[in-house]
This record gives sequence, structure tokens and C-alpha cells, in this order.
Amino acid sequence: MGSREVLGQAARLASSGLLLQVLFRLITFVLNAFILRFLSKEIVGIVNVRLTLLYSTTIFLAREAFRRACLSGAAQRDWSQTLNLLWLTVPLGVFWSLFLGWVWLQLLEVPDPHVVPHYGTGVVVFGFSAVVELLGEPFWVLAQAHMFVKLKVIAESLSVILKSVLTALLVLWLPHWGLYIFSWAQLFYTTLLVLCYVIYFAKVLGSPESAKQQALPVSRMTDLLPSMTRSRAFVNWEEAKLTWSFFKQSFLKQILTEGERYVMTFLNVLNFGDQGVYDIVNNLGSLVARLLFQPIEESFYIFFAKVLEREKDATLQKQEDVAVAAVVLESLLKLALLTGLTITVFGFAYSQLVLDIYGGAMLSSGSGPVLLRAYCLYVLLLAINGVTECFTFAAMSKAEVDRYNFTMLALSSSFLMLSYVLTRWCGSVGFILANCFNMGIRIMQSLYFIYRYYRKSPHRPLDGLFLSPVLLGTFALSGGITAVSEVFLCCERGWLARLAHIAVGALCLGVTLGTAFLTETKLIHFLRTQLGVPRLANKMT
Repeated sequence: MGSREVLGQAARLASSGLLLQVLFRLITFVLNAFILRFLSKEIVGIVNVRLTLLYSTTIFLAREAFRRACLSGAAQRDWSQTLNLLWLTVPLGVFWSLFLGWVWLQLLEVPDPHVVPHYGTGVVVFGFSAVVELLGEPFWVLAQAHMFVKLKVIAESLSVILKSVLTALLVLWLPHWGLYIFSWAQLFYTTLLVLCYVIYFAKVLGSPESAKQQALPVSRMTDLLPSMTRSRAFVNWEEAKLTWSFFKQSFLKQILTEGERYVMTFLNVLNFGDQGVYDIVNNLGSLVARLLFQPIEESFYIFFAKVLEREKDATLQKQEDVAVAAVVLESLLKLALLTGLTITVFGFAYSQLVLDIYGGAMLSSGSGPVLLRAYCLYVLLLAINGVTECFTFAAMSKAEVDRYNFTMLALSSSFLMLSYVLTRWCGSVGFILANCFNMGIRIMQSLYFIYRYYRKSPHRPLDGLFLSPVLLGTFALSGGITAVSEVFLCCERGWLARLAHIAVGALCLGVTLGTAFLTETKLIHFLRTQLGVPRLANKMT
């Protein structure tokens, strides 16, 4: 498969993933607004911080390294060994679920059962649901490796929608169930997600013609189960070593990704109610970043991993592949920068209004607007880091991955200490400031790797981080106008004033996007040819 064909498949996966994330986040957005009217912020804090952290930590530690290792490398591989390796995520998940469940029940502060009932059941069910989801890992990796876009969209969309409907109905009818509602909804979600993948492969592999058309490396369902023969090793040891390298890195990355939740959970710097407010603001702040950049990062990591060879310098690889990767990286960096700047500039003037519409005075008063404004700046760094690490982790050799682990260790330690100090000093906004600091360091590390990778070639993908002076001036002017508009029109001057404030923002946003369209022609061409047309790679110039 050529680099341009892989690019086309990755772009289709990113486009569909983007639509999928939009659906997910809109449903979650509406659901949280609905839940805030029926349940206490303490229950929201326990579910969204404490129990979600248990689930995400178990899942991340058990599968992240396996995913990255098994999606890397050439297409020619012994898939039976790869599948054997992937099945190891299940016992690993059982271990982490039991260990972390014990920590959550025995070592952490247990909430008042009158305020947050059924906490113990919640811990058990969330841990078990993580193990259930890991049962579908071999199916997921095989689907991702073969770019089964529709399967991912249908499985995850169906699971999220039905989970959201079940949660809303239980909150409406049985609000006194407390954590039972979210626990059983979570287990329902993971079970349905795994069943979608299993049923799909059972149907495809049950039809020899369909399996042949999909060019799958397995011919029947039993081939997806663990197998052992005397003629070969149980797993590919090169993949296993790479998995171990990524596992060490994943452990550290998880601390950076969920660091504020770990600090809140283990150091008790905020009460459960404040944790709930912070998490709601955090979800709002990261909404656009997750909608856009998470599917792009996941999809184009696969593209870079397939096109580039880890153990070779850029000058020693196929130059067409290196050139295509450089063009893609430059365009993604430009897209990340533009989107992040747009969120930062307009987010400052509209944070209080968004919180007031979404959650009322509980969110728009106090520290809520300050939190969301700080998060807008963090989104800019988050966007750039997602793209730079997407390339870096796909192109690094095993030795470089191991060396990077030491950097991640230092960042993890500094983040935890900085989070604790800044939170004690300036409240919950300290979490966001600590995240900004560490994200900036990670970006610098990745930029240095990209510079070294391409310095002996004629390609300069880091040019994507530079904007035209005209566009920068437009951003500055829009920021000033919307800031003045907020002072005179928002947010306690009635709905007519609010609508006028929104109209001012819409006008400034339109001018900004129009300027970007006229000045960033190279990016517009990439978006038109690679992210918006079905047969993408064939139209790349």
C-alpha cells in the first residue's frame, strides 16, 4: 500500500472520527446539562472524577502500549503472534482493576453514603466494565489496522447513544439510585461496544467472499483467539519489547493526561462538589479540542507509523513517503495552530456567557469563568502537542522511545508537585496552569525531534507554526473588539444585550475565518483534497 493511499485512508478515518466525536460530545454536553438539574454536584464529582479515573487508568495502563506497538510497523507480520500479544491486555486489565479497586475502596476517602450512595458498587462495576472492554481489544486493533471506518463509527455511536439514553431515563425516573445509574450504564456501554465488534467479524468471517474482499489475515473466528504452536514463539518479541517501551511511557503519560484528577483524588485539595464543578468546566474547555484533534491524532498516528520506518533516518527512507509525511505534518500543525488561536481569542470573551447558559449561576459565578478562560489558553497548547507527539511517537526508534521515558518521568514528577503548589496558591485554576507548563515542555521536546528528523532533508514541516502578519493582526483585533463587547453587553444586561454580544463575536469570527481562507491557501488546499473528498489520496498534488 503506497503512502498516498494510506494518507487517504487515514484522512477518511479522521473525518469520520471527527463526526463521531461531534456526536459523542454533543450528547454528553446535553446529558450533563440535564443531569445538573436532577443530581447533586457531589455525585457528578464522584462519577466524573473518581470513578472515571478508575476506569480510564485501568484501560490506559492495560492497552495503550499494546495499541501503539501493534499498530506500528510493516503490513507483513504474523498476525497470530500479534493477536496473542493483544490478548495479554485482559489479564493485565484484571490485575489493574483489582489493584486499583482496592486502592479506591481502602485507601481513598469514602464519600458520605447519605450524599453519594452506593460508592462501593460503583467502584466494582466501573473496574469490571474496564475488563469487559479489553475483551474487544484484538478486534479493535485488527479493525483499525485495516481502516474499517464504518465499523468504528457505528459501534461507538450506537454504544454512546444508547448509554446516554439509559442514563437520562434512570436519572429522570430513579434519581435516588445515585451511583447505580452511572455504574450500570457504563457496563452496558462497554458490553455493547465489544458485541458490535464481535458480531461484525463473525458476520464477515462467516462469508468467505466477504473476508477475502476485506483482505483480512484471519479466515475464521477461532483465528482471533490465542493460539500456540511449536513452530513459532507465542508472541513477536520485537513487538513485545516495543510494547514494554510504550508501557513505561504510557504510565507516565497517563499521569500527565489525568494528573489533576490524581491530585484531586489522592491529595484532597478540593471537595467533591468543587471537583464536580471543575470537571464540568474542564469538559467544556476541552470540548472542541477533543472533537477535532483526538480523531486527527489517532488517525494520522496510524498514517505516520505506516509510512515512516522507525529505525531509519529520513534520508535513508523512500523520499516520496518522507515528502508526503512532511506535507501532512505541516498542514496539521497549521490547522492545530489556527483552531487553538481561535478558541483562545474568542474563548476569553465568551466563557462567562457559555457557563451561564449551560449550568446557570452555579457555573457562571465564582471561579468558573476564570477556569474556562485559562483552559482556552491550554487548548492552544493541547492542539499543537497532539499533532507534534502524533508524529514523534510514530517516527521514534525504540531507543529514542526509551530515552523519552526519562523526560516523561521528570515531567510527571514536576507536574504533580506544581499542581499541588499552584492549587494551594490559586485554587483549581492551578491545575490548568500546571498543565500549560508541562504541555509547553512536551511541545518543545517534540519540536526538537521533528527539527532533527528533517534537518538533512529539504522539507521544513515546522513552517506550519508560522502565520501571516495579516492573520495575526486580525486575531488581535477580534480579541480586542470582543473583550470590549463583553464589558458593555454581557452578562447581566438582559438577553438582548447578550444576543448583541453574540452577534459581535459572530461577525469577528467570520472576518477571522475569511482572512485565514485568503492567506492560508496551502492549508485550504490540503483540507479540500485530503479531508473533504472521498478518494483523497488520488487527488493530492
